[in-house]
Amino acid sequence: MEAGDGDVDRGVDSKDLQQQSKAFDKLTDRVEDRQLDSSRAQSAMASIAASAEAEKNAMRLREKELAAVKINAADVDIIANELELDKKVAERTLREHKGDAVAAIRSLLH
Repeated sequence: MEAGDGDVDRGVDSKDLQQQSKAFDKLTDRVEDRQLDSSRAQSAMASIAASAEAEKNAMRLREKELAAVKINAADVDIIANELELDKKVAERTLREHKGDAVAAIRSLLH
């Protein structure tokens, strides 16, 4: 009977091993899913950072372009006074319209 008892023990051990193996597989699947999610999140964050940096560079370039536009100080004063605007707003709008006072005023009125 001892031989039969040994067979029963092996059957229980085999079932236990199968259950443990399944539990281990579930655990490793979860860890792998988390790692995939983590790598996707890192990739997304890197993409966002790169996009933000590109946007910053584009804004810097735009500001340099606007700063290079020559404007008439008298036009700034007229626009600011007549439309009751801050001089910085009048100047910026004038620069955005390449110094064209009429175009700047039209854009401010719309």
